[in-house]
Amino acid sequence: MNKAELVADVAERMGESKLKAEEAVNAVFDALTNALKKGDEVRLPAFGVFDVKETAARTARNPQTGEEVKVPAGRKARFKPGKALKDAMA
Repeated sequence: MNKAELVADVAERMGESKLKAEEAVNAVFDALTNALKKGDEVRLPAFGVFDVKETAARTARNPQTGEEVKVPAGRKARFKPGKALKDAMA
């Protein structure tokens, strides 16, 4: 499912126009993004948890040339599904 399909599904479920559904979807994405930028954790009961993981600096290797490349420390978003989502997927 891509964003357009998600918007269409939300619009159908809400009984609203695609424009209103897209505003809702964008608002949710913006709220998630802003919380993660601040380093906050977003807990959605019965769905899962979005959080930020700090990554350490490391040395990687370019697969084409074999040359070593230094990768700086950083942050990445991750998602851990909740029990209800895991059960629904089974």
